Amino acid sequence: MKNTPTMLTYIQETPQQISHNVAHAKELTKKLVDIYLSKNYQSIWIIACGSSSNGSQCAKPFMMKYLDCDVKIVSPSTFIYTENKLKKDDLAFVVSQSGCSTNSIDALKKLKELGHLAIGLTGNIESDFKDYADVNIDYGVGEETVGYVTKGVVTLAQFLMLFALEASLAKDKISLETYNSIISEMNEASKRHEIIQKETWEFYQLNRRALTSMTVSYTCGFMQGYGIATEGALKIGETIQIPSFAYEAEEFIHGPNLQLTPNYTLYFIDDFSVGSERLIEIYQAAHSVSDKVFAITNNPIVDDQHAIRLPFEINEPLLSPLYILPFFQIIAHQVTTELNKWDKHPMFEHFKDYADSKTETIKQVMPNL
Repeated sequence: MKNTPTMLTYIQETPQQISHNVAHAKELTKKLVDIYLSKNYQSIWIIACGSSSNGSQCAKPFMMKYLDCDVKIVSPSTFIYTENKLKKDDLAFVVSQSGCSTNSIDALKKLKELGHLAIGLTGNIESDFKDYADVNIDYGVGEETVGYVTKGVVTLAQFLMLFALEASLAKDKISLETYNSIISEMNEASKRHEIIQKETWEFYQLNRRALTSMTVSYTCGFMQGYGIATEGALKIGETIQIPSFAYEAEEFIHGPNLQLTPNYTLYFIDDFSVGSERLIEIYQAAHSVSDKVFAITNNPIVDDQHAIRLPFEINEPLLSPLYILPFFQIIAHQVTTELNKWDKHPMFEHFKDYADSKTETIKQVMPNL
């Protein structure tokens, strides 16, 4: 009998998938790149929520740097209700891994209503998206049937980065030398992902007592570190079922920090760039309150027990979501498994009877959701 896949199944499959995707970058991104090149677009709107929004947030700083344009991420409902003043030189697309999110489908409808091309970016081009999108694009996740998505977040971030590179090269915004340098480092992401997986398991055993007794969690970072934080907080909250929040690190110390006690768990993600020094200062401040404060960093100020190290040369830190995300994915899976918390509270049983977020097709796409 075939084993039922879990989050770990897809975490372990991710390195192979991102390696495949970078090898097929031009083919994978061609549809979106061709659309981008067809007009003189000045900004990009990414319409997404949940992990699709978080994956986009992970890629946003990279996209802005290499495309040299503004990138706006807005949730589907916000786009439908208020923030939809698109200009003719704004490129907009809707992201949904399953292609079955009702709010994302409504956002595609809204794009058509506004007279814009309805572009859908999805992990399953045979999903409901195909009935609503003018252009339906597969971003290269492969198969993932567990609702707590892991491979899909990393591959989405990678797709958006590859799109930015290919489009930037085509528009002569970057040199071929720069392009090849970034592609070369992205080729290392699969190995780095495996290294972080291994380090996370070692970290977990070292800090098992603290990790299995989390009651409230904060995850903080700057730039791409903030993108990672948003997905890390979501994974912890939806699986371990504790209050879990993501903040841009400076925002964290302007109010949210006031409720800290020694019972709180905090994670800080180094951006290995301009925000690094400030992040470690905030880490130290939080660690003065709680012992359960951890960081993904190579800074020696953070002791080894409380750190995940990155033992390789980082030339483009904005690529780091491709290999740092498995840290939070593994922690979320393992704590939830050890605490037997996969089942929800019995009163949650009828929640979807009142407010569902997916179409019926989701049962075929992600039967384990």
